[in-house]
Amino acid sequence: MGVLNLTDDSFFDGGRFKGSEAAKSQIAKLVEDGADLLDLGAYSSRPGAKDVPVEVEIERLVPIVRWINLQCPSIGISIDTFRASVARVCVDNGAHIINDISGGTLDPDLFNTVADLKVPYILMHMRGTPQTMQQQTEYANLILEMSRYFVKRIAELRSLGVTDIILDPGFGFAKTTQQNFSLLDQLTAFEFLGLPLLGGISRKSMIYKTLGLRPAEALNGTTVLNTILLLKGVQLLRVHDVREAVQCIKLVNAMQTAG
Repeated sequence: MGVLNLTDDSFFDGGRFKGSEAAKSQIAKLVEDGADLLDLGAYSSRPGAKDVPVEVEIERLVPIVRWINLQCPSIGISIDTFRASVARVCVDNGAHIINDISGGTLDPDLFNTVADLKVPYILMHMRGTPQTMQQQTEYANLILEMSRYFVKRIAELRSLGVTDIILDPGFGFAKTTQQNFSLLDQLTAFEFLGLPLLGGISRKSMIYKTLGLRPAEALNGTTVLNTILLLKGVQLLRVHDVREAVQCIKLVNAMQTAG
């Protein structure tokens, strides 16, 4: 899953692809490098990010969704939003998946909307909002509390008829650096849920702060942690650097199929 941030406020590539021509050029690169899916976001979810009006979010997303469907019809389109109205408009214009950082907690209409749209849904773990999440990192037992969170929300989704669910543990969302690494180490604890896992650690602070680098220098660390994610059973990688992630997947697959 290649990331395309259509914002001016992303922690890594904010503003680089806000214009339509820059976005189209980046889409072409992501597809050429081997992306199966594109994850389009127009609302920055970095810690402390500013709020974005619904109208602006839609205005940024819809033209790009339409263009991808015309130019790259075989590529899946995921919409990174927590808003039901944005999800509906984007799916109506050709998007295929809703990727919700809030797990349905920031818009009470989102679960019903996803059920009505009959599209796959990525359920992420987070507390609070992008503006407050890093003040909500106290857990008695991180894995246990996350498991309860997922169980509750999966049950809610299934009661509405949503069956195509992907889980995202939410690295960096309402979690300290130490908690992120603990989560990575214990990722197989979520196997009991029986759902595919998405791993999104690309160039995040758990990498560059640990190594004393800038996000622009965190590609090697991203590849290392992507390898660990795959070995822990993650089935979908959300990345800024598709070519390197595809190589990582091929190497891990080669090892796992060698017997």
